[in-house]
Amino acid sequence: MARKYFGTDGIRGRVGEYPVNAEFMLKLGWAAGRVLGSTGGNLVIIGKDTRISGYMFEAVLEAGLSAAGINSRLLGPMPTPAIAYLTRTLHACAGIVISASHNAYADNGIKFFSGAGAKLPDEVEIAIEAELEKPMVTVESARLGKAERVADAEGRYIEFCKSTIPLSLSLQGLKLVVDCANGATYKVAPSVFDELGAEVIAIGTEPDGLNINRNCGSTQPGRLQKSVCKHRADAGIALDGDGDRIIMVDSQGELVDGDELLFIIALSRQKQGRLNGCVVGTLMSNLGLEHALLSHDIPFERARVGDRYVLEMLREKDSVLGGESSGHIICLDRTTTGDGIVSALQVLATMVQSGKSLHELKSGMKKYPQHMINVPLTREVNLDTTPAVQSALRAVEQTLAGKGRVLLRPSGTEPVVRVMVEGEDEKQVIEAADHLASAVAEAL
Repeated sequence: MARKYFGTDGIRGRVGEYPVNAEFMLKLGWAAGRVLGSTGGNLVIIGKDTRISGYMFEAVLEAGLSAAGINSRLLGPMPTPAIAYLTRTLHACAGIVISASHNAYADNGIKFFSGAGAKLPDEVEIAIEAELEKPMVTVESARLGKAERVADAEGRYIEFCKSTIPLSLSLQGLKLVVDCANGATYKVAPSVFDELGAEVIAIGTEPDGLNINRNCGSTQPGRLQKSVCKHRADAGIALDGDGDRIIMVDSQGELVDGDELLFIIALSRQKQGRLNGCVVGTLMSNLGLEHALLSHDIPFERARVGDRYVLEMLREKDSVLGGESSGHIICLDRTTTGDGIVSALQVLATMVQSGKSLHELKSGMKKYPQHMINVPLTREVNLDTTPAVQSALRAVEQTLAGKGRVLLRPSGTEPVVRVMVEGEDEKQVIEAADHLASAVAEAL
């Protein structure tokens, strides 16, 4: 059944524009309470990032849940993975995250976690949408839900993060620059690394409600690169606004993206004999990652783009490690969802245990040149049956001669067609992508 409001990562949009407005979110809280309460649970956790609209949505979601007779516990600004963790440990029937992740402050969104700390099953989201179509009815006063704040949420999550690496392992002697994107990790992330012994230089820790992800964080790591070089740090860590993604910077100021981090963690797990099944990437994962893993006899599988699909394939393949180039890395042997801080700790632990720098660790993987062009989607068209596009596609594949990869797909989040080409020769890759993008643009 098609969903009207929920996308691959919850409900997201520009604040004030339907459905991301106060009126809809009030009813969403009520509808979610009705569905989740019918399973026997009576407690929902609510957390948010630092964007200014979070205050408004926190209040109306709480009111909607109360009207449905559901109690809520408020975490305040906390990373998305922290909300998943606390939903489990506080034995709530669900968790609600108020965040638009790496988007600018003018956007916001809602996503849910089940009581197990995983994304809600499709059938539950569909049931919530069905309730949204009904008139909102408030329970009698004696059954209204209550709300309270969780005073020790930060400390609980900090201790959890620290527990994901060996108790005996210390980060003493490491100098780290940590960019919190003026987002949800601005308090907890520096504390985690500091308490493990590292010297921490924190940036992006002054949120004002409007500066989340602005010129900082995992989507704009230029400031972090400069800071790592300036302070002669061993590594830099860039988180996104809600803390579920990570990009790192090595001591030479070079970026280490999600594919390279996934490679480092996979190799470490393999050496420890703890790498179950395959490593799962996506259709956008660099071909260099696939080749590097296969050279170490590590099977690699590609899921559709989106952490939801990576997680589905990990479960299907009975595996524990997967992720995206953007830095959304899932370590199912440590937690239930993508977690930037936990992923960073796995990499830092590998640096300490191996005695190698981040630059040395990433050198085992050679990235292929990759070029992507977003072609505006002006009308519906089936590219698979468009002769000019298919002809251009065949020509590009012949040019690559089996030493590259072509991806042609409509975006799931934007009105564009993504044209991606990768191969051994950068000039050839760029020319091939331009050729194919022109054919697509002409067809549209």
